[in-house]
Amino acid sequence: MPAVPPPRSRVPDVLVVGGGVVGLTCAWYAARTGAHVTVLDPAPGDGATHAAAGMLAPVGEAEPDDVAATALHLAGAARWPGFARELADASGAEPGFEAAGTLLVGYDAGDRDDLRRVLGTHETAGLRSASLTVADARRLEPALGPVAAAALAPDDHRADPRATHRALTVALATAGARRVRAAATRLVLDGSRVVGAVDDAGHLHRAGLTVLAAGMGSVALTTLHEAPDAPHVPVPVRGVVGQTVRLEAGPDLGLTRTVRGRVQGRPVYVVPRAPRPDGTREVVVGATTEETADVRRPRTGGTFALLRDARALVPALDETTLVDVTQRARPTTPDGRPLVGPSGVPGLWLATGHGRNGVLLAPITGAALAAELTGRSPADAVALAAAAPARFAGRGRSLTLEHDRRTA
Repeated sequence: MPAVPPPRSRVPDVLVVGGGVVGLTCAWYAARTGAHVTVLDPAPGDGATHAAAGMLAPVGEAEPDDVAATALHLAGAARWPGFARELADASGAEPGFEAAGTLLVGYDAGDRDDLRRVLGTHETAGLRSASLTVADARRLEPALGPVAAAALAPDDHRADPRATHRALTVALATAGARRVRAAATRLVLDGSRVVGAVDDAGHLHRAGLTVLAAGMGSVALTTLHEAPDAPHVPVPVRGVVGQTVRLEAGPDLGLTRTVRGRVQGRPVYVVPRAPRPDGTREVVVGATTEETADVRRPRTGGTFALLRDARALVPALDETTLVDVTQRARPTTPDGRPLVGPSGVPGLWLATGHGRNGVLLAPITGAALAAELTGRSPADAVALAAAAPARFAGRGRSLTLEHDRRTA
């Protein structure tokens, strides 16, 4: 049954539009500053969060041509151990964080050459990774198949996005935040300031600060409006569709680290979760990348390709059970970095466009919002400069904010 919208007489300090892992992290950090928080989302956690494997991989996903993005990802990863501890304490639930490291592997000779080039870029950038012999890699992970090359990225860890989302939901309830299961249809202006959002039932949710953290839902709030006095906020977010496969493994699969590699040039990863009390465990395989419509109906070919390549790296996956195939669109900006910070319009703060790194960057995004609310400079201000929304000013799609008669 849908939650009852908050009374109109109550004006929350912060309205978070979007209830995925980024939105809920922002809401939790805001609530911890003492703000009254409302989260607006019709299906919390059902977007990119639901499909994400949860790799925290600033080294494995480092872009040699984007030093600023790598610095941002490293800063995001550094926040995760403390974030996981605090969230577990606040919720009594584990967010699934595991500091286990990642094996980087290449399946054939061409993939071996690619891995060597990657390790060279890591060395140039000062990132921690180390080449391993295949025999040493198998000693670390006996389930590894007949690969041609291997390396270790000891600082690339993992979390369970679905478990993190559940823990955030409990922590928010404990902190007194409100969650409203409704969709924002537009943001509302009073003069030149955003004062909240209207939902699909026509309710106005007022706020001193509105945080747009709707992922792909951010696009639904963008329109092109010709009113000459309407402020325009660049939100150039597009959907890059990916699918993940969830498997259930028995106690015999002794995989402890994420295995990330290439099979004849195709990227694939295998992410094991911690064993359950009965010894079984979830294993997530991913992820395809497609510039196509997000119909949430995984293609057979994509699923086949993921399983084919994953079992080439870890042959024991043949003995697992197929549990779930999930397809979602990742909210992605033209340069691959998120939009985190003031929008340029008073009362509106952006936390969207995180692409493949929403789970990785959720804590640093929430901490940046908390700094905004308390008037402090973010501890990671230098790294966060790479995500400043102002870099897209004057180009790309724009979010148009319409005046609402009830606020005049």
